Amino acid sequence: MAIATINPATGETVKEFTPHDAAETDRRIGEAQAAFEALHHTTFAERAAWMRAAADLVEADADELARILTLEMGKPLAQAKAEALKCAKNMRFYAEHAEGFLADEPLADPSSVGASRAYARYQPLGVVLAVMPWNYPLWQVIRFAAPALMAGNTGVLKHASNVPQAALYLDTVFERGGFPVGSFRALLIGSREVEAVIRDPRVKAVTLTGSEPAGRSVASIAGAEIKKSVMELGGSDPFIVMPSADLEAAAAKAVTARVQNNGQSCIAAKRFLVHSEVYDAFAALFAEKMRALVVGDPTDAATDVGPVATASGRDDLAELVDDAIAKGATVLAGGKAVEGPGWFYEPTLLTDLSDDMRIVLEETFGPVASLYRFESREEALRIANQTTFGLSSAVWTTDAADEEYFVRELEAGAVFINGMTISYPELPFGGIKASGFGRELAAEGIREFCNVKTVWKG
Repeated sequence: MAIATINPATGETVKEFTPHDAAETDRRIGEAQAAFEALHHTTFAERAAWMRAAADLVEADADELARILTLEMGKPLAQAKAEALKCAKNMRFYAEHAEGFLADEPLADPSSVGASRAYARYQPLGVVLAVMPWNYPLWQVIRFAAPALMAGNTGVLKHASNVPQAALYLDTVFERGGFPVGSFRALLIGSREVEAVIRDPRVKAVTLTGSEPAGRSVASIAGAEIKKSVMELGGSDPFIVMPSADLEAAAAKAVTARVQNNGQSCIAAKRFLVHSEVYDAFAALFAEKMRALVVGDPTDAATDVGPVATASGRDDLAELVDDAIAKGATVLAGGKAVEGPGWFYEPTLLTDLSDDMRIVLEETFGPVASLYRFESREEALRIANQTTFGLSSAVWTTDAADEEYFVRELEAGAVFINGMTISYPELPFGGIKASGFGRELAAEGIREFCNVKTVWKG
């Protein structure tokens, strides 16, 4: 795949970029290693000042960054700007909290281990490779980079090949904030070059956000090299509506949860499970709101849903929908690609789904929702847990017993009650099963790429 900016709203190739060859890649990893030698000897206060300065730059550049994100992957302009501002918030969060998250943890009673003092200390590992996707070109990177740099690590970034301008911005913003030269370096390389970077002895760990196949490949290489890895992979998140739910609020939030970022989010709700007592009413509301969405130019403020980011992505989405329709699914809204230039797909709602349809078990990465009817919470749980994924989930109920049941039984990294899944700097983020392992954000995220060193003193 060429490293290029291709406008998904038109299909036009805007600009191509020369990939880094092996020598340039080696040089950039060397810069990151040299920066680590300097950075891990700095204080939290110094790193916090640089991180806040970099956050100021991101805020100042937010309008231009929004234009780049919309151009490269098609998200509506307002959502693109919101992504940039969320990044700045995350950077400031770690500037403020990193020292506390990584403070020495003393054993309350060191005499129990025959010591006068015993504690755990968190220390950085070194250069960490980040392999990142195109759907949140800034946020996916910053949620790793901010804690990693605040811990004293440095990073090299293999970004998706269709968001090179976002990658090159990230290549400079930390240095502009004051971090040592080379603290974060973008590698303009293809997927085939990733293995060599993982195996480079200067690279101590790897984090990947992306597809399940990509995660299996990268994790296996990291495992062979005995290097730490964090995997945030796909999701097919359930959105469960119980009889006690506020249906109007649930339907409105269901639409946002499905079509935000043009439906291209690992944590987007994708399967909507509704109790039979309220199914008809909810389905009518959901379908009406999906049909009312405006699909079009993502730079137009009136647009709700822009294009799918790549032609292949839209084709994959269409194949899943067409397979379901051919096998008997009912279309309540949408159901086909939009004719004309660009890679647009109608906001779609399908029901009457059966287990022989691919869409039941595979991830839909675009504005397509699947609607299921259930008779009991036990049946809802069976449907929710039947996929190989376990990223997040949402449950709409005002019944305390139902709430506790789903919190306890759902196989997911998160459960959101009467809301939709959102990642917050304050809360750990990640999945189980084929959705990956490890955690980002909160204290857990900054500790992932640290050596937890036990210190014992007699």
